[in-house]
Amino acid sequence: MKRERLDKVLANMGFGTRKEVKALVKQKVVVVDGTIATDPGMHVIPEEQEIVVDGEEINYKRWVYVMLNKPPGVVSATEDNLHETVVDLLPYDWAIKVHPVGRLDIDTEGLLLLTNDGQFSHSLLSPKKKVEKEYFARIEGRVTEEHVREFAKGVELDDFTTMPAKLEILSSGEVSEIRVTIMEGKFHQVKRMFAAFGLQVIYLQRIRMGPIPLDTTLELGEYRELTEEELELLSQHIQK
Repeated sequence: MKRERLDKVLANMGFGTRKEVKALVKQKVVVVDGTIATDPGMHVIPEEQEIVVDGEEINYKRWVYVMLNKPPGVVSATEDNLHETVVDLLPYDWAIKVHPVGRLDIDTEGLLLLTNDGQFSHSLLSPKKKVEKEYFARIEGRVTEEHVREFAKGVELDDFTTMPAKLEILSSGEVSEIRVTIMEGKFHQVKRMFAAFGLQVIYLQRIRMGPIPLDTTLELGEYRELTEEELELLSQHIQK
């Protein structure tokens, strides 16, 4: 296990800035393994040692993996001057260290993963891993079997040709309902793929990433940690 400075550990757990954590230590309310801490720079192994702050024992986790049911109107970023961000929806001790794995457009809903594990995030987003992203969408216009065949070949856009995509028609009419599975995650990709055929996406929701479906018990804006089983499934998927 890696040793870390006590003030860094406590700051990452949401007990304040490094300066504020040093003040807590000075107040003698930080206890490590039963002994009052006097040096905010002391090195600890937070996963193994008992750390108590003002009577509260901390439950330290080096890595955080979160599933969020992203609502519309929220941007997939850690900070933004104009809009609420996805990390604003999380508790402070998570929000200060996680980042979104990829992005969903501001008006797109659904499954978004957030983590502070950079290697995990990189692997999920790597085109070489071919991690599927599945969406449910409502399309203004009639989606036909011809579109299904064109998506399966890959759609030629202005700047690139998509990898073959799976398009499933749930209903077809003035407003069609579909499910589409893509391998990439380019900016506005699903919308652009349909726009290439003169069709407009009027509602978009991501319902799956790799082997992990959206937890349908999560209301918009709600979140939870990934389960051990989900983490294992994702790890196996990106190790293929």
